[in-house]
Amino acid sequence: MAYFDAASAAPLHPIARQALLAALDEGWADPARLYREGRRARVLLDAAREAAAEAVGCRPDELAFTPSGTRAVHTGIAGALAGRRRVGRHLIVSAVEHSSVLHSAEAHEAAGGSVGRVAVDRSGAVDPSAYAGALREDTALACLQSANHEVGTEQPVAEVADVCRAAGVPLLVDAAQSLGWGPVDGDWSLLTASAHKWGGPSGVGLLVVRKGVRFSAQGPVDERESGRAPGFENLPAIVAAAASLRAVRAEAAAEAARLRELTERIRARVPRLVPDVEVVGHPVRRLPGVVTFSCLYVDGEALLHELDREGFSVSSGSSCTSSTLTPSHVLRAMGVLSEGNVRVSLPMGAAEEDVERFLEVLPGVVAAVRDKLGAPAAAAAVAREEDVLVVDSLGKRCPIPVIELAKVIGDVPVGGLVRVLSDDEAARLDIPAWCEMRNQEYVGEEPADRGTAYVVRRVA
Repeated sequence: MAYFDAASAAPLHPIARQALLAALDEGWADPARLYREGRRARVLLDAAREAAAEAVGCRPDELAFTPSGTRAVHTGIAGALAGRRRVGRHLIVSAVEHSSVLHSAEAHEAAGGSVGRVAVDRSGAVDPSAYAGALREDTALACLQSANHEVGTEQPVAEVADVCRAAGVPLLVDAAQSLGWGPVDGDWSLLTASAHKWGGPSGVGLLVVRKGVRFSAQGPVDERESGRAPGFENLPAIVAAAASLRAVRAEAAAEAARLRELTERIRARVPRLVPDVEVVGHPVRRLPGVVTFSCLYVDGEALLHELDREGFSVSSGSSCTSSTLTPSHVLRAMGVLSEGNVRVSLPMGAAEEDVERFLEVLPGVVAAVRDKLGAPAAAAAVAREEDVLVVDSLGKRCPIPVIELAKVIGDVPVGGLVRVLSDDEAARLDIPAWCEMRNQEYVGEEPADRGTAYVVRRVA
């Protein structure tokens, strides 16, 4: 089985396993106690903190271990907002942040705060000038991921940090996806990360708060982890997390070059092997092991199941892999195709032969899924309203509305219109994306008795 979902969770690094087993024997006592076993545990905890701080590029007393990366994000945002309450209650986030950041923003908004959401371009990157434009006198905190978790696009953190610093606003960086590859550049103020993203055990997060940043921990606190993560530390997992971070950093330069070559191979060959594919994310400024593409006329859930049967574990941002039927907020913000979406995120040590086998298998898998969807038992319901061809796709999930549009576009003269009726939210993203890929004109949306009418003009 080829595991290609390291962006969700990387396999446990061998060094992490060794450190975890050793710490289970040596680090079980309370590091706050003064007896021998407690002192031994304290030595292990201090050494882990120093190793992690060195990897981050901060002081050991600026770094706290939390029960998860999500907890680090929630604690960091809440504490920074509370610490700067006198300045105001305005929070800035990008439209493609991890859900943990967006959930914190929603909670802040529900509590009476305000949130500014910065848009991204089609590659998933923010423009630093957009952050400058979003800053206000009452802005208490800005957040920006170092690299996107779905498409791998790296963000201009250093430039955004400079903009925020000039305005006196702290910047929190979610470095979960990138910290294993190297420290985050720029004059940021707070940083969060998660050990299971770099091959450490799950259940360990990092929260860094630079000296001088106003911060007020929320909720009950105690003396542990500077009051930012109350409760008994999971010392064996912390030791393993720090050990694995040091280990992957030692391998990062060589492995990054190797994985970049493999993902570039996928980016270049998939569009040649599979017709009607859009490769998304920035072509250059991206994480070494992540490549994402979307396939027209493909049900994402069916595609993932078929790839799993062939021995490949991948993930997807397609709406059809979600119970909400809503496309990934990242793909939506980018304005790219969402149907048939596949994210390949290679772990360190991924085998070249597995990548080659994936490229061999993928065309047949996509063709088989398309064949099943492209030959429905009943033909698309088509009618004419004056000079407009109407396709009734109500009650049908994407990619069916797009498939039915593709089948009838040739039935109208050049300059003629097709109205696609759909009540699937994904159609709002996928029909315009199809138009761009097929050189047709997307006219826009129109109200309908049920669902929405998406209007397309035939150009070619």
